[in-house]
Amino acid sequence: MVKWDQLTPEQQQEVERQLNVIRRGVVEIVPEDELKAKVAAAVATGTPLKVKLGLDPSAPDIHIGHTVVLHKLRQFQQLGHTVQLIIGDFTGRIGDPTGKSETRKQLTEEDVKRNAETYKKQIFKLLDPAKTTVYYNSEWLSPLHFADVVTLSAKVTVARMLERDDFTKRYQSGQPISIHEFFYPLMQGYDSVALESDVELGGTDQKFNLLMGRTLQREYGKNAQVAIMTPLLEGLDGVNKMSKSLGNYIGIDEEPNQIYGKSMSIPDELMIKYYELATDMTNEELQALRDGLEGGSVHPRDAKMRLGRTLVRMYHGEEAAETAEQHFITVFQKRALPTDIEEVPLSSHILEEGSISIFKLLTTLGLQTSSSEAKRSVQQGAVRINEVKVEDWSVAITPVSGDIVQVGKRKIVKIVLE
Repeated sequence: MVKWDQLTPEQQQEVERQLNVIRRGVVEIVPEDELKAKVAAAVATGTPLKVKLGLDPSAPDIHIGHTVVLHKLRQFQQLGHTVQLIIGDFTGRIGDPTGKSETRKQLTEEDVKRNAETYKKQIFKLLDPAKTTVYYNSEWLSPLHFADVVTLSAKVTVARMLERDDFTKRYQSGQPISIHEFFYPLMQGYDSVALESDVELGGTDQKFNLLMGRTLQREYGKNAQVAIMTPLLEGLDGVNKMSKSLGNYIGIDEEPNQIYGKSMSIPDELMIKYYELATDMTNEELQALRDGLEGGSVHPRDAKMRLGRTLVRMYHGEEAAETAEQHFITVFQKRALPTDIEEVPLSSHILEEGSISIFKLLTTLGLQTSSSEAKRSVQQGAVRINEVKVEDWSVAITPVSGDIVQVGKRKIVKIVLE
């Protein structure tokens, strides 16, 4: 390992610069002195660090919350290091129970492969493919013999496994824990052994698994990796972790107008956190924005519009960002309808005496996924027909071609009666 006093002043300055970038938006580094030593060795020898991220493709779509750790990986790449992106095609068939009170449903091999391909396509919107090596952990986990598995499991005690908060709660409450669930952190840790990773990234909910990688690397005579934990990003409700199931998410594959419009609903107090964790804004730009908001020279609305424009640019390009902003200004700030409203056919055969319930209308047009969701939207005053609010959820609608139906600020369609 390279000693600090063996570095030139220029190399010492470069190490500090890299550490400042790496520390941005990070909750914990275990241990930080080892990270400094690894970065110093990389700078001195010109050998890039191997930075690992494991992904179990349990769902095919990536949202802004998922990108927090991807941005950190991108920063490592920009600093000259390489990324080991592990698609957990083997571990994904077991499922990590982190944060769950019960065993996660196991995925089929077909599910994993299909989701993995979608993941890769979306991930490379952020990461540099030339500095990313994609692995599938079935490459080294599938060939293990049962004797190898026994040897692996012998390196960690049951007591250590029960240190995981979710396992502890389930054990104390008498909820079942399957033996195969204990193997998930072992297998994730073994990934680090197989690839001799220098650093592993993950959310704060992954701390136990990341530290398991350090433990197993030492047990197998390898240099121990550094674990870096990134925070979990709250969703648009400002309370819960961003989640597609909660509907408080911004998907990176969503249409530009959707991304921009959703960005405008981010709570003011979370704006800086979104900028810090989910954009490519530099530290200097971030500090200038923070100072402007605190000093009053930057209006929160303007900062939020900049955030929406930034997010759209990152995933759809500069032209799409400008168009989305103009759409928002036209539709929402000037309270005018867009000129390019999507036309959706509505069959007259589903009408009863020329009418249709508001629930069926909204679900048929694809504006809502269920009658219960449609009812909530009406009760919340979010549904308009020809810019007139629908206030009675039991009302029957008599639609005609050209009717404009809106749900919230972003879902707008024009009926074409057939």
